Amino acid sequence: MSDSLVIALDAMGGDHGPSVVVPAALDCLEANHRLNLILVGDETTLKSVLAGAGSRFGDRLRIHHASEQVEMHESPSKALRNKKDSSMRVAINLVKEGVAGACVSAGNTGALMAIAKFVLKTIPGVDRPAIIATVPSHAGHTHMLDLGANVDCTAEHLRQFAVMGYELVRAVEDNPNPTVGLLNIGEEEIKGNEQVKQAAKLIAESHINFIGYVEGNDIYTGDVDIVVTDGFIGNVALKSSEGLAKMIGQEMKDAFQKNWLTRIAGLVALPVLRSIRRKFDPRQYNGASLVGLRGIVVKSHGNADRLAVARAIHIAELEIEKDVPRRIGERVEEIFAERTNA
Repeated sequence: MSDSLVIALDAMGGDHGPSVVVPAALDCLEANHRLNLILVGDETTLKSVLAGAGSRFGDRLRIHHASEQVEMHESPSKALRNKKDSSMRVAINLVKEGVAGACVSAGNTGALMAIAKFVLKTIPGVDRPAIIATVPSHAGHTHMLDLGANVDCTAEHLRQFAVMGYELVRAVEDNPNPTVGLLNIGEEEIKGNEQVKQAAKLIAESHINFIGYVEGNDIYTGDVDIVVTDGFIGNVALKSSEGLAKMIGQEMKDAFQKNWLTRIAGLVALPVLRSIRRKFDPRQYNGASLVGLRGIVVKSHGNADRLAVARAIHIAELEIEKDVPRRIGERVEEIFAERTNA
Protein backbone atom coordinates (compact mmCIF):
# COMPACT_ATOMS: atom_id res chain seq x y z
CA MET A 1 0.00 0.00 0.00
CA SER A 2 1.39 3.36 -1.06
CA ASP A 3 2.04 6.13 1.46
CA SER A 4 0.29 8.61 -0.83
CA LEU A 5 -2.51 8.46 -3.35
CA VAL A 6 -2.38 10.62 -6.47
CA ILE A 7 -5.49 10.96 -8.64
CA ALA A 8 -5.89 13.05 -11.79
CA LEU A 9 -9.35 14.61 -12.12
CA ASP A 10 -10.82 15.58 -15.48
CA ALA A 11 -12.08 18.84 -13.99
CA MET A 12 -13.80 20.00 -17.18
CA GLY A 13 -15.82 16.83 -17.82
CA GLY A 14 -19.50 16.21 -17.15
CA ASP A 15 -22.57 18.40 -17.19
CA HIS A 16 -21.32 20.69 -14.42
CA GLY A 17 -17.52 20.67 -14.85
CA PRO A 18 -15.36 22.56 -12.32
CA SER A 19 -18.34 23.91 -10.35
CA VAL A 20 -18.91 20.37 -9.00
CA VAL A 21 -15.52 18.66 -9.45
CA VAL A 22 -13.54 21.29 -7.52
CA PRO A 23 -15.74 21.29 -4.36
CA ALA A 24 -15.78 17.47 -4.42
CA ALA A 25 -11.98 17.47 -4.66
CA LEU A 26 -11.69 19.75 -1.63
CA ASP A 27 -14.05 17.49 0.35
CA CYS A 28 -11.94 14.44 -0.46
CA LEU A 29 -8.68 16.15 0.47
CA GLU A 30 -10.22 17.13 3.79
CA ALA A 31 -11.34 13.56 4.45
CA ASN A 32 -8.11 11.78 3.48
CA HIS A 33 -4.80 13.39 4.40
CA ARG A 34 -2.85 10.88 2.27
CA LEU A 35 -4.68 11.94 -0.87
CA ASN A 36 -3.13 14.13 -3.57
CA LEU A 37 -5.26 15.48 -6.42
CA ILE A 38 -4.39 16.98 -9.79
CA LEU A 39 -7.10 19.15 -11.32
CA VAL A 40 -6.74 18.88 -15.09
CA GLY A 41 -8.33 21.60 -17.20
CA ASP A 42 -8.23 25.25 -18.11
CA GLU A 43 -5.92 26.86 -15.53
CA THR A 44 -7.65 30.25 -15.50
CA THR A 45 -11.07 28.70 -14.98
CA LEU A 46 -9.89 26.37 -12.25
CA LYS A 47 -8.10 29.12 -10.34
CA SER A 48 -11.26 31.21 -10.53
CA VAL A 49 -13.42 28.40 -9.14
CA LEU A 50 -10.89 27.61 -6.41
CA ALA A 51 -10.63 31.27 -5.41
CA GLY A 52 -7.80 30.40 -3.03
CA ALA A 53 -9.83 27.71 -1.25
CA GLY A 54 -7.24 25.04 -2.03
CA SER A 55 -4.26 26.89 -0.58
CA ARG A 56 -4.64 25.16 2.79
CA PHE A 57 -3.80 21.83 1.15
CA GLY A 58 -0.46 23.03 -0.20
CA ASP A 59 1.05 20.80 -2.87
CA ARG A 60 -1.56 18.10 -2.23
CA LEU A 61 -3.75 19.98 -4.72
CA ARG A 62 -2.27 20.95 -8.09
CA ILE A 63 -3.57 22.30 -11.38
CA HIS A 64 -2.38 20.81 -14.67
CA HIS A 65 -3.39 22.95 -17.62
CA ALA A 66 -5.23 21.44 -20.59
CA SER A 67 -6.40 23.71 -23.38
CA GLU A 68 -9.31 21.58 -24.67
CA GLN A 69 -12.24 19.60 -23.36
CA VAL A 70 -14.31 16.74 -24.75
CA GLU A 71 -17.95 17.70 -25.19
CA MET A 72 -20.64 15.32 -23.92
CA HIS A 73 -22.12 14.92 -27.42
CA GLU A 74 -18.77 14.49 -29.20
CA SER A 75 -18.05 11.24 -31.04
CA PRO A 76 -15.39 9.03 -29.42
CA SER A 77 -13.36 8.86 -32.64
CA LYS A 78 -13.31 12.64 -33.00
CA ALA A 79 -12.31 13.09 -29.37
CA LEU A 80 -9.52 10.54 -29.76
CA ARG A 81 -8.24 11.99 -33.01
CA ASN A 82 -8.66 15.74 -32.54
CA LYS A 83 -8.60 16.49 -28.80
CA LYS A 84 -5.08 15.48 -27.79
CA ASP A 85 -4.85 18.27 -25.22
CA SER A 86 -8.28 17.71 -23.74
CA SER A 87 -8.60 17.52 -19.96
CA MET A 88 -9.73 13.89 -20.35
CA ARG A 89 -6.76 12.88 -22.50
CA VAL A 90 -4.23 14.72 -20.35
CA ALA A 91 -5.60 13.16 -17.14
CA ILE A 92 -5.29 9.68 -18.64
CA ASN A 93 -1.78 10.52 -19.91
CA LEU A 94 -0.80 11.34 -16.32
CA VAL A 95 -1.79 7.79 -15.34
CA LYS A 96 0.26 6.28 -18.16
CA GLU A 97 3.28 8.41 -17.20
CA GLY A 98 3.04 7.27 -13.59
CA VAL A 99 2.39 10.79 -12.31
CA ALA A 100 -1.07 9.74 -11.11
CA GLY A 101 -2.32 6.38 -9.92
CA ALA A 102 -5.82 6.85 -11.34
CA CYS A 103 -8.02 9.11 -13.45
CA VAL A 104 -11.58 10.14 -12.60
CA SER A 105 -13.83 11.71 -15.22
CA ALA A 106 -17.51 12.60 -15.51
CA GLY A 107 -17.10 13.19 -19.22
CA ASN A 108 -18.33 11.48 -22.37
CA THR A 109 -18.36 7.71 -21.64
CA GLY A 110 -17.57 6.57 -25.18
CA ALA A 111 -14.69 9.02 -25.50
CA LEU A 112 -13.33 8.04 -22.08
CA MET A 113 -13.31 4.36 -23.01
CA ALA A 114 -11.76 4.99 -26.43
CA ILE A 115 -9.02 7.29 -25.11
CA ALA A 116 -8.27 5.12 -22.07
CA LYS A 117 -7.96 1.99 -24.20
CA PHE A 118 -5.74 3.78 -26.74
CA VAL A 119 -3.45 5.41 -24.16
CA LEU A 120 -3.27 2.77 -21.43
CA LYS A 121 -3.83 -0.41 -23.49
CA THR A 122 -5.44 -3.53 -22.09
CA ILE A 123 -3.93 -6.00 -19.66
CA PRO A 124 -2.30 -8.92 -21.54
CA GLY A 125 -4.93 -11.61 -22.03
CA VAL A 126 -7.84 -9.18 -21.84
CA ASP A 127 -9.55 -8.54 -25.16
CA ARG A 128 -11.84 -5.70 -24.09
CA PRO A 129 -12.19 -3.46 -21.04
CA ALA A 130 -15.58 -3.56 -19.30
CA ILE A 131 -17.55 -1.14 -17.16
CA ILE A 132 -18.35 -2.35 -13.64
CA ALA A 133 -20.40 -0.55 -11.00
CA THR A 134 -22.42 -1.28 -7.89
CA VAL A 135 -26.20 -1.35 -7.66
CA PRO A 136 -28.18 -1.45 -4.39
CA SER A 137 -29.44 -4.80 -3.16
CA HIS A 138 -31.25 -6.15 -0.11
CA ALA A 139 -27.93 -7.18 1.45
CA GLY A 140 -26.12 -3.94 0.59
CA HIS A 141 -25.00 -3.86 -3.02
CA THR A 142 -24.15 -6.01 -6.02
CA HIS A 143 -21.42 -5.44 -8.60
CA MET A 144 -22.48 -5.72 -12.22
CA LEU A 145 -20.58 -5.79 -15.52
CA ASP A 146 -20.54 -5.02 -18.39
CA LEU A 147 -22.74 -1.92 -18.26
CA GLY A 148 -22.39 -0.68 -21.80
CA ALA A 149 -18.83 -0.80 -23.08
CA ASN A 150 -19.29 -3.95 -25.16
CA VAL A 151 -22.58 -4.48 -26.96
CA ASP A 152 -21.59 -7.70 -28.73
CA CYS A 153 -19.65 -10.22 -26.66
CA THR A 154 -18.35 -13.74 -27.13
CA ALA A 155 -18.37 -16.41 -24.45
CA GLU A 156 -14.65 -15.73 -23.89
CA HIS A 157 -15.35 -12.04 -23.29
CA LEU A 158 -17.93 -12.96 -20.65
CA ARG A 159 -15.40 -15.25 -18.98
CA GLN A 160 -12.89 -12.40 -18.87
CA PHE A 161 -15.52 -10.07 -17.38
CA ALA A 162 -16.25 -12.64 -14.69
CA VAL A 163 -12.58 -13.01 -13.77
CA MET A 164 -11.99 -9.24 -13.72
CA GLY A 165 -15.08 -8.61 -11.61
CA TYR A 166 -14.09 -11.37 -9.21
CA GLU A 167 -10.60 -9.96 -8.65
CA LEU A 168 -11.85 -6.37 -8.29
CA VAL A 169 -14.43 -7.30 -5.66
CA ARG A 170 -11.94 -9.48 -3.81
CA ALA A 171 -9.67 -6.45 -3.59
CA VAL A 172 -11.94 -3.51 -2.85
CA GLU A 173 -14.45 -5.37 -0.67
CA ASP A 174 -11.85 -7.45 1.22
CA ASN A 175 -14.02 -10.42 0.28
CA PRO A 176 -11.78 -13.48 -0.22
CA ASN A 177 -14.24 -15.45 -2.34
CA PRO A 178 -17.14 -13.40 -3.78
CA THR A 179 -19.90 -15.20 -5.64
CA VAL A 180 -20.26 -14.76 -9.41
CA GLY A 181 -23.47 -15.30 -11.38
CA LEU A 182 -24.08 -15.22 -15.13
CA LEU A 183 -27.24 -13.32 -16.09
CA ASN A 184 -29.70 -15.52 -17.97
CA ILE A 185 -33.43 -15.95 -18.62
CA GLY A 186 -33.58 -18.82 -16.15
CA GLU A 187 -31.45 -20.78 -13.70
CA GLU A 188 -31.81 -24.14 -15.45
CA GLU A 189 -28.90 -25.40 -17.56
CA ILE A 190 -31.09 -25.72 -20.66
CA LYS A 191 -32.00 -22.00 -20.59
CA GLY A 192 -30.24 -19.29 -22.56
CA ASN A 193 -28.54 -18.94 -25.93
CA GLU A 194 -25.38 -20.74 -27.01
CA GLN A 195 -23.19 -17.76 -26.10
CA VAL A 196 -24.36 -17.83 -22.48
CA LYS A 197 -24.17 -21.63 -22.23
CA GLN A 198 -20.61 -21.66 -23.53
CA ALA A 199 -19.66 -18.77 -21.23
CA ALA A 200 -20.98 -20.71 -18.24
CA LYS A 201 -18.65 -23.62 -19.08
CA LEU A 202 -15.64 -21.33 -19.45
CA ILE A 203 -16.36 -19.44 -16.22
CA ALA A 204 -16.78 -22.71 -14.33
CA GLU A 205 -13.24 -23.67 -15.43
CA SER A 206 -11.72 -20.40 -14.20
CA HIS A 207 -11.32 -21.28 -10.51
CA ILE A 208 -13.59 -18.52 -9.23
CA ASN A 209 -16.69 -18.86 -7.04
CA PHE A 210 -19.16 -19.33 -9.89
CA ILE A 211 -22.70 -20.14 -8.70
CA GLY A 212 -24.22 -20.55 -12.16
CA TYR A 213 -27.04 -18.68 -13.83
CA VAL A 214 -28.91 -15.86 -12.11
CA GLU A 215 -32.02 -14.01 -13.27
CA GLY A 216 -32.77 -10.30 -13.36
CA ASN A 217 -34.47 -10.28 -9.96
CA ASP A 218 -31.36 -11.84 -8.37
CA ILE A 219 -29.42 -8.61 -9.00
CA TYR A 220 -31.27 -7.03 -6.08
CA THR A 221 -31.74 -9.89 -3.63
CA GLY A 222 -28.19 -9.76 -2.30
CA ASP A 223 -27.64 -13.48 -2.97
CA VAL A 224 -24.86 -12.88 -5.49
CA ASP A 225 -21.88 -10.51 -5.28
CA ILE A 226 -21.11 -10.11 -9.01
CA VAL A 227 -23.49 -10.35 -11.97
CA VAL A 228 -21.92 -10.86 -15.40
CA THR A 229 -23.57 -10.02 -18.71
CA ASP A 230 -22.83 -8.31 -22.01
CA GLY A 231 -22.92 -4.52 -22.29
CA PHE A 232 -26.22 -4.38 -24.16
CA ILE A 233 -28.21 -6.34 -21.59
CA GLY A 234 -26.32 -4.80 -18.67
CA ASN A 235 -27.02 -1.24 -19.76
CA VAL A 236 -30.70 -1.96 -20.45
CA ALA A 237 -31.08 -3.65 -17.05
CA LEU A 238 -29.39 -0.74 -15.28
CA LYS A 239 -31.40 1.98 -17.03
CA SER A 240 -34.67 0.05 -16.55
CA SER A 241 -33.94 -0.25 -12.83
CA GLU A 242 -33.14 3.45 -12.54
CA GLY A 243 -36.36 4.34 -14.36
CA LEU A 244 -38.43 2.05 -12.14
CA ALA A 245 -36.89 3.52 -8.99
CA LYS A 246 -37.71 7.06 -10.15
CA MET A 247 -41.27 6.09 -11.02
CA ILE A 248 -41.88 4.44 -7.65
CA GLY A 249 -40.42 7.47 -5.86
CA GLN A 250 -42.66 9.86 -7.77
CA GLU A 251 -45.74 7.65 -7.26
CA MET A 252 -45.13 7.56 -3.50
CA LYS A 253 -44.64 11.33 -3.41
CA ASP A 254 -47.88 11.91 -5.35
CA ALA A 255 -49.79 9.44 -3.14
CA PHE A 256 -48.78 11.19 0.07
CA GLN A 257 -49.79 14.59 -1.31
CA LYS A 258 -53.34 13.68 -2.38
CA ASN A 259 -55.15 15.13 0.64
CA TRP A 260 -54.67 16.13 4.27
CA LEU A 261 -55.01 12.54 5.51
CA THR A 262 -52.30 11.24 3.19
CA ARG A 263 -50.10 14.19 4.14
CA ILE A 264 -50.39 13.23 7.82
CA ALA A 265 -49.62 9.62 6.90
CA GLY A 266 -46.57 10.88 5.02
CA LEU A 267 -45.32 12.78 8.06
CA VAL A 268 -45.69 9.66 10.22
CA ALA A 269 -43.83 7.58 7.63
CA LEU A 270 -41.15 10.23 7.01
CA PRO A 271 -38.33 8.56 9.02
CA VAL A 272 -38.87 5.28 7.14
CA LEU A 273 -39.05 7.04 3.78
CA ARG A 274 -35.84 8.94 4.49
CA SER A 275 -34.08 5.71 5.43
CA ILE A 276 -35.18 4.06 2.19
CA ARG A 277 -34.15 7.10 0.17
CA ARG A 278 -30.67 7.06 1.72
CA LYS A 279 -30.26 3.35 0.93
CA PHE A 280 -31.23 3.82 -2.71
CA ASP A 281 -29.62 7.23 -3.23
CA PRO A 282 -27.89 6.87 -6.64
CA ARG A 283 -25.16 9.28 -5.52
CA GLN A 284 -23.89 6.62 -3.12
CA TYR A 285 -23.32 4.26 -6.04
CA ASN A 286 -21.67 6.72 -8.39
CA GLY A 287 -18.39 5.69 -9.96
CA ALA A 288 -18.00 2.93 -12.55
CA SER A 289 -14.59 1.36 -13.10
CA LEU A 290 -13.14 0.62 -16.53
CA VAL A 291 -11.60 -2.76 -15.71
CA GLY A 292 -9.12 -4.53 -17.95
CA LEU A 293 -6.86 -1.54 -18.58
CA ARG A 294 -3.22 -1.19 -17.53
CA GLY A 295 -4.25 1.65 -15.28
CA ILE A 296 -7.18 2.80 -13.18
CA VAL A 297 -9.94 4.87 -14.76
CA VAL A 298 -13.21 5.63 -12.95
CA LYS A 299 -16.22 7.05 -14.74
CA SER A 300 -18.51 9.38 -12.79
CA HIS A 301 -22.07 10.00 -13.95
CA GLY A 302 -22.28 13.04 -16.21
CA ASN A 303 -24.79 14.90 -14.05
CA ALA A 304 -23.20 13.88 -10.74
CA ASP A 305 -23.29 16.40 -7.90
CA ARG A 306 -20.61 17.16 -5.33
CA LEU A 307 -21.34 14.11 -3.15
CA ALA A 308 -21.51 11.75 -6.12
CA VAL A 309 -18.18 12.93 -7.59
CA ALA A 310 -16.55 12.51 -4.19
CA ARG A 311 -17.81 8.91 -4.18
CA ALA A 312 -16.17 8.27 -7.56
CA ILE A 313 -12.89 9.69 -6.25
CA HIS A 314 -13.13 7.36 -3.26
CA ILE A 315 -13.50 4.35 -5.57
CA ALA A 316 -10.31 5.41 -7.35
CA GLU A 317 -8.55 5.66 -3.97
CA LEU A 318 -9.54 2.09 -3.10
CA GLU A 319 -8.40 0.70 -6.43
CA ILE A 320 -5.00 2.38 -6.12
CA GLU A 321 -4.55 1.10 -2.58
CA LYS A 322 -5.49 -2.44 -3.57
CA ASP A 323 -3.49 -2.34 -6.83
CA VAL A 324 -6.44 -3.72 -8.78
CA PRO A 325 -4.88 -3.80 -12.31
CA ARG A 326 -1.97 -5.89 -11.05
CA ARG A 327 -4.29 -8.35 -9.32
CA ILE A 328 -6.46 -8.71 -12.42
CA GLY A 329 -3.38 -9.14 -14.60
CA GLU A 330 -2.00 -11.91 -12.42
CA ARG A 331 -5.29 -13.83 -12.42
CA VAL A 332 -5.77 -13.47 -16.18
CA GLU A 333 -2.18 -14.59 -16.79
CA GLU A 334 -2.74 -17.62 -14.56
CA ILE A 335 -5.84 -18.65 -16.51
CA PHE A 336 -4.15 -18.00 -19.85
CA ALA A 337 -1.24 -20.25 -18.81
CA GLU A 338 -3.64 -23.04 -17.83
CA ARG A 339 -5.38 -22.84 -21.20
CA THR A 340 -2.04 -22.90 -23.04
CA ASN A 341 -0.86 -25.98 -21.13
CA ALA A 342 -4.18 -27.79 -21.45
